[in-house]
Amino acid sequence: MLSIGSTVLGVNDMGRATTFWHEALGYVPREPGDDTWVILVPASGPGPQLALMLSETPVQDHPRTHLDLYADDQAAEIARLIELGAQYVDWDLYPEDPDFVVLADPDGNRFCIIDKSPR
Repeated sequence: MLSIGSTVLGVNDMGRATTFWHEALGYVPREPGDDTWVILVPASGPGPQLALMLSETPVQDHPRTHLDLYADDQAAEIARLIELGAQYVDWDLYPEDPDFVVLADPDGNRFCIIDKSPR
């Protein structure tokens, strides 16, 4: 039987990416990483792992894979992530009345902040 172990993001700057995702999610390195690879895990118990891998591949404008992060207070989380170094993405594929906002981490990896509040 197979199961998903980690979602892996390619990054250009391991230190900056580790700091951003630690601050964004509260994740910590599972074990000491190095300049090319680190696996981040929730600091407070089990949960999905996020691995960061050094990559020179350019960021895709419309990535086939991305993270969806669920927020109880979408506006507050977006503001916090922008303060940490995320950027708004001028997303050309928004549907009418979207429940998500597309951001990019400091390495340009796109991710969505999904509004979990009742609509």
